[in-house]
Parts: sequence; C-alpha cells; structure tokens
Amino acid sequence: MPPPLVAPARRRTSPAVLHLIKLCVGPRDVATLQAGQERRAQLDPPLRHLTRMAPKRAAEVLDGGSLYWVVAGFVCVRQRILDIRAEAAADGSARTALVLDAALVAVAGRPVKPFQGWRYLEAEAAPPDLAAPAEDASGIAALPPALRRELQLLALL
Repeated sequence: MPPPLVAPARRRTSPAVLHLIKLCVGPRDVATLQAGQERRAQLDPPLRHLTRMAPKRAAEVLDGGSLYWVVAGFVCVRQRILDIRAEAAADGSARTALVLDAALVAVAGRPVKPFQGWRYLEAEAAPPDLAAPAEDASGIAALPPALRRELQLLALL
C-alpha cells in the first residue's frame, strides 16, 4: 500500500507564480497515481512527466509553481515543479520534461471538465492545500480519498 499523502508545504503566494493543471489519464485515484510515479522514479529517475508542448511562461512556473492533477474529474493533488527541460521520447521525438517533486500534496477538490494537454493555472485560481490532519479541525483531510470523492460528487464538500 502506498504511503499516505504528505502534509502540505507552505505555498508561495507571489503574483508571479504560475501553475499548470493536467488531467491524470489512466489512474482512477491518487493512490494509483502515486504508485505509478514511484515505479517510474525507481526505473528512470528523476520523476518527470513528458509533454509535447513546452510552457512559454516556464520562468513563472519555475518560480514556485506546481502541477495540479485532475484525477477522476476532480483536481485533488499537486506536485511542485522542480525543472522544465527538453528531452527525447522513447521514439526519439522531442518532448518537454516536467521534473516533479515526489510529494503529492492534497488540495481542496473541485470538479474540472475534461480538456486536452495542460493549461496554465493562476495562483489566485488554484485550489488551496488541505490542512494536515492534525491541523484540520473539520477532519476532511483525514477522510479516505474514495470517501472524500463520493462526498464531493454529492456536493457535500
């Protein structure tokens, strides 16, 4: 069983910070995403996600930005982007590698409609991190991800 999500790190709120948001294709929950990333990081470090297009605003993304993952229709976790670099795919085609921090930080989930590729996400529009279970008086962060998702689907969270 994969380790639990880490406690959120303090997120910078500088107006220059820019994030990316992307659909998580394949994994149906955060645990599966985490397990797949751990496997890839062991086989071919560092942990990275390859995309076809390079962000033109890379400097803003690298100034504390994160990749927000949309899993099963909800943005629910983020990973800090450590680097953005050119890399070749397995077939030799040019790709952009988003080098990611291994820590998945839970965020306040909200539904997101499907889209292709990635999109920029302004810092003001990014969902807030969920408090660590010890700091969260409501107990939402301590709920199992599947239960939290069901409650979100019912619009109870």
